Amino acid sequence: RKEDRIGSPVMAMVPLPSPLFAWPKVYHGKTAIRVSCFSNSTSEPIEARKPKVFDNLFLSLFRNKMVQETGWDSEKPGYQGLIEVAHRLTVGQDNSKTRDAAVRILKSLFPPLLLELYRMLVAPIHSGKFAALMVARVTALSCQWLMGPCAVNSVDLPNGSSLMSGVFVEKCKYLEESKCVGVCINTCKLPTQTFFKDHMGVPLLMEPNFTDYSCQFKFGILPPQLEVDDALKEPCLEICPSSVRRKEMNHNMDAHKCPKA
Repeated sequence: RKEDRIGSPVMAMVPLPSPLFAWPKVYHGKTAIRVSCFSNSTSEPIEARKPKVFDNLFLSLFRNKMVQETGWDSEKPGYQGLIEVAHRLTVGQDNSKTRDAAVRILKSLFPPLLLELYRMLVAPIHSGKFAALMVARVTALSCQWLMGPCAVNSVDLPNGSSLMSGVFVEKCKYLEESKCVGVCINTCKLPTQTFFKDHMGVPLLMEPNFTDYSCQFKFGILPPQLEVDDALKEPCLEICPSSVRRKEMNHNMDAHKCPKA
């Protein structure tokens, strides 16, 4: 596997943790960082995940931001309450407004200056590859409380090369618990793609699988236009309570189409 060597004076001032990155080396008088992967394979093994100390803290923070946006909170505790607030986010407004609200929630989780600096200073390095590698690893490390077990893997880039800038979610907890294609599309997939591209300078394509509930993140890949995005054409999940009720109430209607997607 070919290694990416990234030369930038900025990197000389930023200490990077092992094992994600090797120590700085010098090539032809320029400081470079060798970005290494956790394994020599194209994907990292996904292991059964044990709850982490900060899981409840992350959940509480994320839920509080959602509550601030919706102006409503669920009486249910923990993750189930979070899912109810996510559903509430889709009520009483069209899909575009739901997506805008979800982007605001994501932005509120970060100091504004941090996002701006990342977009200006880190995103341009090595044609965006360095930033894509970084956010893939941070996503895999910090978001398992929300999505479930996941691992960094290799993705194919438009130029024919490959990069360890993917994250494969084995079975997305958020999709499984929400039981809704529309909640996935409008509160997660599309807002997350927009957030990373517009506010961190990193293109992202998310490919949820509505059959086995897995999801593939591809950092460094631009998503398709909404009109041709296959994810937006998916029918309701079999486990969707609303779909079951619609089928029972009106056998002639298109019960397969998710009204929230």
